[in-house]
Amino acid sequence: MALLRTFAFALALALGGGSAVAQDAPRSVVNVPSPILTLDPDRVFAGSLWGKRVTAQINSELEALATENARMADELTVEERDLTDRRASLTPDEFRAAADAFDAKVSEIRRTQDAKSRDVARRADAEKLAFYQALFTPLSDVLKARGAVAILDRAAIFLAVDSIDVTDEVIARADALIGAGPAVDTPEAAPAPLATDPAAGN
Repeated sequence: MALLRTFAFALALALGGGSAVAQDAPRSVVNVPSPILTLDPDRVFAGSLWGKRVTAQINSELEALATENARMADELTVEERDLTDRRASLTPDEFRAAADAFDAKVSEIRRTQDAKSRDVARRADAEKLAFYQALFTPLSDVLKARGAVAILDRAAIFLAVDSIDVTDEVIARADALIGAGPAVDTPEAAPAPLATDPAAGN
């Protein structure tokens, strides 16, 4: 084990130019010239003005949707209880018709709310895709400034020194060039064909 620790320490020194120091010592990362750079794409999005705008909007919409779902659930609970209380005063056929109508209402509400949830998810995905498409110029600028030839996803790298990570630089450059970005419109999802639609079986 001592030999393994010695090897790990030597490797860290060789790669980081002395970055393997005591944890309590102040850490200073020096930009070492490298043809390969790395970044964390998720952190780039989350830390950017664009990502923060999208996150705030999506969280607000999800919170509103959760509140709406809770309200509807409470209303349906009251309606179901009322139907149960009226069962004794209804004929079997009347109760069956009322119960079927209630079930249909519940199913329709569920479909509607699920569609709203999927729409929020689609909008979040569309915003993220638009951000990464707009990121070409900021990435190019950082690439040229560092004199590198490639920027790789940090998750694909087994071992690398911190000095070649440009996540913070890309965030700063993206904020300066594209800012919070424009709101992205998402196309409406095509409705599923009805079972009675002849084309549904084709």
